Amino acid sequence: MDMFERLRPAGPLEKYSIARLPLKLYFNVAVSATYTLPDTFTLPIKDYVYKACETLIGQHPVLSAIPVNEDTDEPWFVRLPEVDLSQPVSLQERSRDFPEGDEPDVELCELLQVQHSTGFTAPLPYWRLFILTDDANERRFTAVYVFHHALGDGTSGKAFHETFLEALHAAASLTLGEAKQIIPSPKTPLLPNLEAVHPCNSTIPFIVNVLFRAKVWSYRDPGLWTGAKIFVPIDTQLRQIVIPAAVSAAFRKNCRQNNASVTAALQAAIARALFTHLPQNYTKVNLTGAISSRRWLKGEITEQSMGVWVMDFGESFVRKQVNKYPDAFPWGEARKSRATIERTLSRRGKNTGVGLLKFVDNFQDFLQGKIGKDRGESFEVSNVGVLNPNQAEDSSRPQIGRVMFSQTPNATGAALVVSSITGGDGSLVLGITWQKGVAEPELFDAVIETLVKELHNAAQ
Repeated sequence: MDMFERLRPAGPLEKYSIARLPLKLYFNVAVSATYTLPDTFTLPIKDYVYKACETLIGQHPVLSAIPVNEDTDEPWFVRLPEVDLSQPVSLQERSRDFPEGDEPDVELCELLQVQHSTGFTAPLPYWRLFILTDDANERRFTAVYVFHHALGDGTSGKAFHETFLEALHAAASLTLGEAKQIIPSPKTPLLPNLEAVHPCNSTIPFIVNVLFRAKVWSYRDPGLWTGAKIFVPIDTQLRQIVIPAAVSAAFRKNCRQNNASVTAALQAAIARALFTHLPQNYTKVNLTGAISSRRWLKGEITEQSMGVWVMDFGESFVRKQVNKYPDAFPWGEARKSRATIERTLSRRGKNTGVGLLKFVDNFQDFLQGKIGKDRGESFEVSNVGVLNPNQAEDSSRPQIGRVMFSQTPNATGAALVVSSITGGDGSLVLGITWQKGVAEPELFDAVIETLVKELHNAAQ
């Protein structure tokens, strides 16, 4: 690795993600999208995919970067001299039909379940792209983009597909034999890490409080459910929920009418679903949520950039409040959640867990020290919004349909992870993951079934 061009040291948030891979505490993030190409695209799909990947590698320097010294306190990024697309990109024909309506995509889920338990090895790229082709329609395929969390957050996965769609459109006039397999890496520098462009400040009382709880005494509510104590290795379990377009639209409308947001209502629905199936002695669940900090970052970092620029926030739900009106959706809890999110946003990244990462001396020791201890959170929600860059009614352009966002469950984090996105088909899709053994599989099956009912109820 010494001969590779050195780019820059990893920032604290990147270090956190880098340290988790060798410890097998977390592997990757994925955003998957189904594409339909116009009839004018007559070459094999592989040619268009390779050409689009060439465009993206030129646009996003992180796609040719990998972290090195991962198991030390001083990891940094180096640039691969070139990317041989035959390594990260693979095409495979579906063995099952494309899902229709709100059917889950079983084949995609099986692929992702394996991928979310599989890491990356240098000097191969720290991302993979699987193209699931369709025998019945050779212009249609699902692109599954799987990437290391230090290379990007959920919004970066969205940015990959937005720029991939544009690159496919630009490849419309591609000729046979023009697409290249070996792509030279760009010369552009990596975008800056979060802490280099945003202060991530913490107030003294906040720091003192966190230190006191960590070092002196921490009260744990006996009614709090967080699943099994922290353990390795991770064997990812994954399910997909598809809320059809008409129901999703009604759900979004009802969120607005009830002064809630989609993210806040999702959080309340998951809390309700958990309490429905947890034993009565569990009276509290804790949420950890992710917020994109791009809105505060000036200059070159935009919604289309690829890198990791997220913050965290927390929320607690109490059984008595969530079930106050058992026959109605818990809109009061959704409004409370929305207020928490807005308060977090108004602080512009001040007093977050991410802001405290700069005080960690040794991430390996910090993370290994958590194994065998109780989790702090019950569930995590990451909602990256809508991925719908389609040009309306333009049949000459490639189109994006159903989209899915999913990730490895964090071994040191929440017991249940829900990743949410809405695609070009208007369906709200939830990628739900958990670590095998963190709770009984029957519990999660029941929670998922109830969650679907709750979201349909919220759309009534």
